Amino acid sequence: MGVTLLPDLGTEILIPACAVVGIAFSLIQWLIVSKVKVTPSSERASANNGAGKNGFADHLIEEEEGLNDHSIVLKCAEIQTAISEGATSFLFTEYQYVGVFMAAFAVLIFLFLGSVEGFSTKNQPCTYDETKTCKPALATALFSTISFVLGAVTSVVSGFLGMKIATYANARTTLEARKGVGKAFITAFRSGAVMGFLLAANGLLVLFIAINLFKMYYGDDWGGLFESITGYGLGGSSMALFGRVGGGIYTKAADVGADLVGKIERDIPEDDPRNPAVIADNVGDNVGDIAGMGSDLFGSYAESSCAALVVASISSFGINHEFTPMLYPLIVSSVGIIVCLITTLFATDFFEIKAVKEIEPALKRQLIISTILMTVGVAVISWVALPSSFTIFNFGTQKVVHNWQLFLCVAVGLWAGLIIGFVTEYYTSNAYSPVQDVADSCRTGAATNVIFGLALGYKSVIIPIFAIAISIFVSFSFAAMYGIAMSALGMLSTIATGLAIDAYGPISDNAGGIAEMAGMSHRIRERTDALDAAGNTTAAIGKGFAIGSAALVSLALFGAFVSRAGISTVDVLTPKVFIGLIVGAMLPYWFSAMTMKSVGSAALKMVEEVRRQFNTIPGLMEGTAKPDYATCVKISTDASIKEMIPPGALVMLTPLIVGIFFGVETLSGVLAGALVSGVQIAISASNTGGAWDNAKKYIEAGVSEHAKSLGPKGSDPHKAAVIGDTIGDPLKDTSGPSLNILIKLMAVESLVFAPFFATHGGLLFKFL
Repeated sequence: MGVTLLPDLGTEILIPACAVVGIAFSLIQWLIVSKVKVTPSSERASANNGAGKNGFADHLIEEEEGLNDHSIVLKCAEIQTAISEGATSFLFTEYQYVGVFMAAFAVLIFLFLGSVEGFSTKNQPCTYDETKTCKPALATALFSTISFVLGAVTSVVSGFLGMKIATYANARTTLEARKGVGKAFITAFRSGAVMGFLLAANGLLVLFIAINLFKMYYGDDWGGLFESITGYGLGGSSMALFGRVGGGIYTKAADVGADLVGKIERDIPEDDPRNPAVIADNVGDNVGDIAGMGSDLFGSYAESSCAALVVASISSFGINHEFTPMLYPLIVSSVGIIVCLITTLFATDFFEIKAVKEIEPALKRQLIISTILMTVGVAVISWVALPSSFTIFNFGTQKVVHNWQLFLCVAVGLWAGLIIGFVTEYYTSNAYSPVQDVADSCRTGAATNVIFGLALGYKSVIIPIFAIAISIFVSFSFAAMYGIAMSALGMLSTIATGLAIDAYGPISDNAGGIAEMAGMSHRIRERTDALDAAGNTTAAIGKGFAIGSAALVSLALFGAFVSRAGISTVDVLTPKVFIGLIVGAMLPYWFSAMTMKSVGSAALKMVEEVRRQFNTIPGLMEGTAKPDYATCVKISTDASIKEMIPPGALVMLTPLIVGIFFGVETLSGVLAGALVSGVQIAISASNTGGAWDNAKKYIEAGVSEHAKSLGPKGSDPHKAAVIGDTIGDPLKDTSGPSLNILIKLMAVESLVFAPFFATHGGLLFKFL
């Protein structure tokens, strides 16, 4: 219906070029971080080096505490190695199990989709235009299987690389903290940026290459091509599910075990080297919050891209074979990488952190700058990469859309993400009254702390849900389901920055643990605690983004599934749909119960082991004997591998069972129910846990007069806060974040298997 200013050749160059720039930038950041040495000889040399900022130069001599203390540097290196080895060992064990699942599920995809046309190799009439012929269902089965494996491998590699970078950076952040909080901040943030840019760029590049390779076979059959690409999102999210659940159980089993015995029973500080669970706790931060979160956001990105591409392929872009507008979702992500690159420079090069109070504003500034720049970027590419008007598939009809309307769809998702981020920060940061009220409730014990924390979590759902609702209304009004997919992609367009500030949190947390275990001064620990407190808030913001985008992605996938399954309307008053709706709404509760009980079971074993070591190892409390860290690491590993299978099976098998036995109408109800209830529980669980965690840190830091009146560490209010934090741990780091994968994964799995369910599904109703 019109021409674009950006030629197809320009698109072919722009997308991979932006991905390569992102990868190159992440490698540069990694090289800069690697200049911080963890060997004594290099450390002495660095103590005499130049002047400047950004993590290289030294501040005043009196600020450089223990720069030449070789024993501290060696101790930091030793702890970092133990954490890295523990995390690597766990991920390799997890990936062995996940690899078996991946192979089995790939075979299932091929068999189910191949059977739609009886494994015929003949061309078939196209689903959306029966006057044309398209590639056989067997081809869709084969290429969907290949894209599933590609998505799974990319997700696994993204998570693993992120974890390796985080474990590489944690001791370096600790060592830089001796020279000032600014240097430690920059080291942690650069390391987070390595993960953010690697993941965003790798995901984009692999998807772009897969599309071009598949196009060589499919030719003009763009509907079949982009249907087969949906497997990419399914592969990414299935790996994310096991990474999130397994990593979440691991980290919280260790964390809860360490806190209950160490802080409450033995009254020793967090990350005290005498605590046998302390290494397992630090390992858990990396496998849960880094590898798990990386895979999770990669899954969201892959699914929103796939949902947009599927709808576009049956719209005028696909029908008229307009390559540049067709790849508009990938162009948005490409520009996002460049925008995030510029934004990162504001944290690492344009401004310097000189005081603790500047840390959180610097991180929030990243979100604001990236959102403003991305809005401008989206406006430009909507003008050059889209025709002035075009049609979008809308449940059987073609809806006329203008390029400025599609710009607004992306922009509303982008700004809704920022709103969700700031609301999350308001409810989880101890700089504001909600968390301070939770801390104050600890005066009367753990019970009131729990009551206030739960109320805060429920209340924190209100504004994010309105933001998501407005995004859905605006984007659907302008561009139907394609608009919702683009709104989700808008929310994820600054994924590199989002992941950078998210990964910063666990790196800072580990840095504080290493400082404590290495016996560094109280002053250093105060700096790492300040970094960690800001990291807790940014982690909560990251979870808010992940949940918000998951809601939009899931709805877009739901729309694509309904279209592909041939459902004209979803009527909730139909018994088939309503039973699906009510069962779907129950699934997040069932899933949360399984994951929380898994954390409880694993934590029980951890508590027993930590108690045993304190009671049976002579000199452990006095610090003259070393604890057995390896046994605690093994308990967390074994428990998480064993316990991640039932929740994973629940999510993966539900769409298959419902689709085969009850049909696509009931499955549409299940997807809608899971989406509506899952989003609410995920937001409230994540924010409740984050608030309890920061209420505890508020009391521990004792910065204000109010906080001092509740402290110090070991006081009754502090013990009540620790109990709240311990309850919140599985909520914010296991159940809450995993729920967004549940709603996305069920939707994308249903979309991939839609042809099979539409052809062979509903067996139970056929016999009634």
